Amino acid sequence: MLFERICRRNGIVQRLTKPYSPTTTGKVERWHQALQLELLNVAGPFASVEDAQAAVDVWREEYNHRRPHQSLDMACPAGRFRPTPADDGLELWAPPDLEPVTAPAASTPDHPVTVEPVQWPDAIEIDRVVPPSGNLAIGPQQFWLGPGRTGQQVRFWSGTITVHLSIDGWRIKTVPSRLSAIDIARLRQAGAFPAGPPPAGPAPGALAATSCVEVQRLVNPSGIITLANQVISVGSPLAGQRARIRLDGQIMHVITQDGLLWRTLPCPIPASQRHKLQGVRLAGPKPLPSASLVIQRKVSSRGGIRVARQHIQVGLPHAGRIVTIEPGDTTLRVIDSNGELLTIVPRNSPGEITRFKAHGSKHSH
Repeated sequence: MLFERICRRNGIVQRLTKPYSPTTTGKVERWHQALQLELLNVAGPFASVEDAQAAVDVWREEYNHRRPHQSLDMACPAGRFRPTPADDGLELWAPPDLEPVTAPAASTPDHPVTVEPVQWPDAIEIDRVVPPSGNLAIGPQQFWLGPGRTGQQVRFWSGTITVHLSIDGWRIKTVPSRLSAIDIARLRQAGAFPAGPPPAGPAPGALAATSCVEVQRLVNPSGIITLANQVISVGSPLAGQRARIRLDGQIMHVITQDGLLWRTLPCPIPASQRHKLQGVRLAGPKPLPSASLVIQRKVSSRGGIRVARQHIQVGLPHAGRIVTIEPGDTTLRVIDSNGELLTIVPRNSPGEITRFKAHGSKHSH
């Protein structure tokens, strides 16, 4: 092979690894992971080799000169690289038919290299506000975002292969494009602008220890997810949904598919271990306020009610009446039919609230 011949002529010794043994090339495998998560998953697929090369050039500049690396004590590779002096007497041999490539100048504090933004000529970006129905249309394609995002501005990065939806620069959804080149041209005439880089959801790496990150997990029929081999109950009403799990400091937010805050729990994953979570990325948009829970109970003849296996004494004067309970993280507020507050009690039961009506069997919220 030409590559092997070039190495041999220049005194470079190849070291081959055993098949199916990635642990022997950990640094290379880790770099492949960064390349996949931070470039290929974000910018790809590419329409042409030129587009791919342009994206690689921008990412290489970012990786070497701006992105801190945990293995380098949060320094950048360019800050640790020491080139060999030009007068060392070593000359690089290359085949005579191989065209030389002029390497770009390295970026330094005194002479920074300005990287021109990459343009995707066959893609456009356009902003839309989510209507109350939660359904948006771009050309002939429909996009479901849910009523919970009503009023939010969503940016569409649209090509003929892929459509990325983002809020505040963070990608929230990626779907195959059904737009043709004619549809893209019409959108451009209607006010869409040429697309820049696709919205990013980069893998945080060492930044996971100091930044808010998130993952997505499928909730099983019992309302359970798994994080780093830890079993966490998020609630059976979310069974079958892909929930966003936002890890922010010492707390963990469980967010529904519609972007609503469902539950806040203590975060069981240490900050130093979060970069190892499968699918981890820097956190996207903050969760929307949680939907109000309407919990009602009929006061018993003894003046009491039960919520999540916790007994609350409301009082004999209210026996037989319907009261409303507003649950908080640490308290339960009991309100009568006239909206007057009857009592506030500490919430001492960790049990899940599964019944919301005063009568009937259990219902999912």
